Amino acid sequence: MSLRRFKQVDVFTRIPYLGNPVAVVLDAEGLDVAQMQRIAGWTNLSETTFVLPPTTATADYRLRIFTPREELAFAGHPTLGSAHALLEAGIVRARDGRLRQECGAGEVQIALDEDTAAARLWLESPPARVTAVDAALLGPLEQALGAPIGRDPSPQRVDVGPVWLVARIADAVDRAAPGAHSGARPRAARTDRGRRSAVHAA
Repeated sequence: MSLRRFKQVDVFTRIPYLGNPVAVVLDAEGLDVAQMQRIAGWTNLSETTFVLPPTTATADYRLRIFTPREELAFAGHPTLGSAHALLEAGIVRARDGRLRQECGAGEVQIALDEDTAAARLWLESPPARVTAVDAALLGPLEQALGAPIGRDPSPQRVDVGPVWLVARIADAVDRAAPGAHSGARPRAARTDRGRRSAVHAA
């Protein structure tokens, strides 16, 4: 494998070593999927991205996003961090105040407040794909959570790149506490006085 240009970017901060890190391989052309996955495992960050030439006339570049275990169609902080790295390296320039990223979820629009590496960036996320959770999975999920799952509203699978299972349980905070029960513990977030939780299918 030949040498590749590589950056590690701290997203959501202007202070080094804070924020949410992402590894960006700036010239990934020629790497196959197995090589990309191996590099993502080596960086051991939540996501590593690989910049490629676009395959559409409208996109400025193409981005592939990998966790240490799998490829994602889209993810927010890797998209923003990669755009920043490309601007800083002088690889892309904004057109009409925007970058256009091609990825597994389609074309993502990234807005800039100025055409420099110091620009603040905003993205327009692809629409979430929401489907009902297979009823056969509810029993194992209840066992993992150690709590019954409400059926009204019905649990939903929300795909925004990473996949989340969104369900109603009686007490999200208690059930999500470390040591609350043995076995797998999906992460839960409390909203609406603990009546709803979003469980990440990690």
